[in-house]
Amino acid sequence: MVSNHAFMKKIVLSFLFISISYHCISQKNLKIIDSLKLVIESKPNDSIKIKTYSDLCWYYGRVSNDSAFHYGNLALKLSQKTNNLVGEAQAYNDIGIIHTYESNFDESIKHYHKSLKIRKILNDSVGLASLYNKLGVSYYKKFQMDSCLKYTIKALNIYNGLKSPRHVFLIKGNIAALYEEMKQYDKALKIHFETLDLSKEINDSLGLANVYSNIGNTYLSLNDTIKGFSYFEKAIKISKSNNYYRTLSNLYANYGLMKERQKKYSEALIFYKEAYLLSEKIDDDFGLTNALLNIGNINTINKNYLEAKSKLYKGLAISKKIKDKKHELEAYNLLLYYYSNKLNSDSIVHYHNQYIKLNDSIYGNRVTKEIAEVQERYNTAEREKEILTQRADIAEKELSLNKKNTQLIGLGVLAIVLSVLGYLLYNQQKLKNRQLQKEKELSEALIKIETQNRLQEQRLRISRDLHDNIGAQLTFIISSLENLQYGFKIKNEKLTNKLLSISGFTKETIYELRDTIWAMNKNAISLEDLETRISNFIDKADISSCSIRFDLNIDESFSKDIEFASVKGMNIYRIIQEAINNAIKYSEAKAVSVNMSENNQGVKIEIKDNGKGFNPEKVSSGNGLNNIKKRAHDIDGVISITSVENEGTSVVLQL
Repeated sequence: MVSNHAFMKKIVLSFLFISISYHCISQKNLKIIDSLKLVIESKPNDSIKIKTYSDLCWYYGRVSNDSAFHYGNLALKLSQKTNNLVGEAQAYNDIGIIHTYESNFDESIKHYHKSLKIRKILNDSVGLASLYNKLGVSYYKKFQMDSCLKYTIKALNIYNGLKSPRHVFLIKGNIAALYEEMKQYDKALKIHFETLDLSKEINDSLGLANVYSNIGNTYLSLNDTIKGFSYFEKAIKISKSNNYYRTLSNLYANYGLMKERQKKYSEALIFYKEAYLLSEKIDDDFGLTNALLNIGNINTINKNYLEAKSKLYKGLAISKKIKDKKHELEAYNLLLYYYSNKLNSDSIVHYHNQYIKLNDSIYGNRVTKEIAEVQERYNTAEREKEILTQRADIAEKELSLNKKNTQLIGLGVLAIVLSVLGYLLYNQQKLKNRQLQKEKELSEALIKIETQNRLQEQRLRISRDLHDNIGAQLTFIISSLENLQYGFKIKNEKLTNKLLSISGFTKETIYELRDTIWAMNKNAISLEDLETRISNFIDKADISSCSIRFDLNIDESFSKDIEFASVKGMNIYRIIQEAINNAIKYSEAKAVSVNMSENNQGVKIEIKDNGKGFNPEKVSSGNGLNNIKKRAHDIDGVISITSVENEGTSVVLQL
């Protein structure tokens, strides 16, 4: 277990998303804040006041977040009042950064997008690139790697166009870190060496130290220890001479990991403690989390359980506070190992489940697939850019040849005449092609509308036939059964019960037929339609089962614009209907609730009761549960049925 765990642990990247300058608290900063307040007291014009509020927000960012938010909001309100778009964009940007400091990444993303919208209007390419990079950072912290890579590549494209090598260096380092995180080490190594050349070009010693460190990390991930340590030595030499504590902290952590892999636990603990002290010195929560988990694990291996538990839980708490999913996952794994040594079965099961749940959410196939798609789009854009460059070179050479040919007056005049005629013919052909394209698009649109109309007419005709023919026939059957029962005064109890059963089944068939006709009469079923249908069904269930309380709860954040295809909407309704019927028939519940909400995966619908429940391992699936599972499969949904004896049953449909 020790060996397996050691190789599962992730080496620390020194160069992860360096995009926001975390300035330290110093007397100099406080003096700057005091001088800025004096500017405000002098009652300057609105433009200077907005700039000063913005500067106060920035300098308060690492001193007092409350004060930073206060001045950021003052800058925002005054900018909006005076229609100062530059100030408004900067205010949203500054407030977003403060939210990033607080690890409130949803809010930071919201404010960055507001700033982004204004900077697009202002055509501020530098501001746009900076915002795209900050969005990449926030999505990285949320572990949404697809969005992270998307916005990081947008920033890279702009900085490439602006010919800003320092920014290209930073952004490429971020992309390499992403590939490292996704274990695509060959791609990461290729970009690391590109950033190595850039760091030397711009004479950035800190960047060079970080790149050496990351190249060493990647070689260690590829099990090339000799190359890995050689690059570490280069990084340590630069970091020590320049007091780059953050990079040194990461390097000590990685050295400790290597010693742990070699089972030299005493030496590993020394390096981990050095990493902890450096992280504490620079107030680096990320580094502190990593060091605490490493120290806790070594204490578990050495059976120093009291110290191990303290460090592991402290590391888990910090990782949750800063929303660091990677270290939270590692904390669950280390606590699983800790409780395995302690032989605590309940805790083993708990942390195993926590680990599996978080691991699935982080390393799902969807993230890797979407990153590949975004990278492919980036590669395609690069190829197209190269083709355009080649075409431009060819055009330039052709122009040079034409200039030489113009030395002959006669040929030059002829070339001009031909060019004019060609231009006129080209424009004429272009207009003709455009007209043909519009006619084609109009024809296709008319065909599509006509097809939709025919389908709608056919759907309405089928629904009328169902209502008029089958509905009428079923009603006739019910009437006939009732006439048989009361007209002939049947006294045979079995026969009477059988007739009542057939009559009830036929009535239920009519209800289902009406539901089917309801779905067929619609191209799409809106959330409001579905809510009304479910509410009506619950009202009927409430009347027929007066001992059960029914509730329908729809999350306020649920988008009212959601629509389902008619077949999908009908299946959703049937699944809810079947689950409620099962609860009424078998659960002996006092309350049944239907809860609808949205999550990262889409739409979530839960039907829950507080009845007697059942043991899924002892009870075979009946027609009701099988129907629910089949309907969920037909609409590409995921159904999960959870039941605990004497506590109730939960049926969850995820779309």
